[in-house]
Amino acid sequence: GRAKVRAYAYLTMPHDRLLTAAAQKRLEVMQTLDSLGAGFQLASYDLDIRGAGNLLGEEQSGHIREVGIELYQHMLEEAVRAARDQGAAAAAPAEDWTPQISVGTPVLIPETYVEDLGVRLGLYRRIAALVDQQEIDAFAAELIDRFGKLPDEVDNLLDIVRIKRLCRAAGVEKIDAGPKGAVISFRDNRFARPEKLIAFITREKASVKLRPDHKLVFMQAWDEPKARLSGVNGLLDRLVKLAA
Repeated sequence: GRAKVRAYAYLTMPHDRLLTAAAQKRLEVMQTLDSLGAGFQLASYDLDIRGAGNLLGEEQSGHIREVGIELYQHMLEEAVRAARDQGAAAAAPAEDWTPQISVGTPVLIPETYVEDLGVRLGLYRRIAALVDQQEIDAFAAELIDRFGKLPDEVDNLLDIVRIKRLCRAAGVEKIDAGPKGAVISFRDNRFARPEKLIAFITREKASVKLRPDHKLVFMQAWDEPKARLSGVNGLLDRLVKLAA
């Protein structure tokens, strides 16, 4: 509608068709949101029902809720800034960048753990603002106190926050980890202490290699998701010490 004029929409379907579970849930949400200006809330519910792409990977098959609305908005701002600069490297402040992390494990706050969508979004916002290990541990303790034992997905999410902190400290812009190891890209293809990195690669030449495109390849068997997260955390911790 416009101004004071209310509009109406009538939804019909053939009598011999059955609604899918997702469609039924959408209709139930629409029935509960009858106030003016409820469009954003409706969109949030819809994203929660169907998801909106894997923002940490390249295959675009995950869910926006896996990374949180704050990270999504930040990445969107970076993409818009890059488009306005017509592909040129944007000179963003050192503290204003987000590492891209892909480890192939579910990282989210399940609906079965925190039912209320608004509460989940609020928790995602708080997770995005965590800056050190002490805050991460305190947040985890609060979740356990409020909602019970952490599910694996939430535990993984907090591990990703830790890894993100280490990526910033080591200057790692992107890390892709899988069952066979990890590929690491440094921000602007630079490392704070290149002589230490070269010594590390030489010392660990059986499992670490530097590709011609300046990406660091770490070869290790990480079949289990937890082992992968632990391995990535350990690798980045060593890189942080090398960069110090």
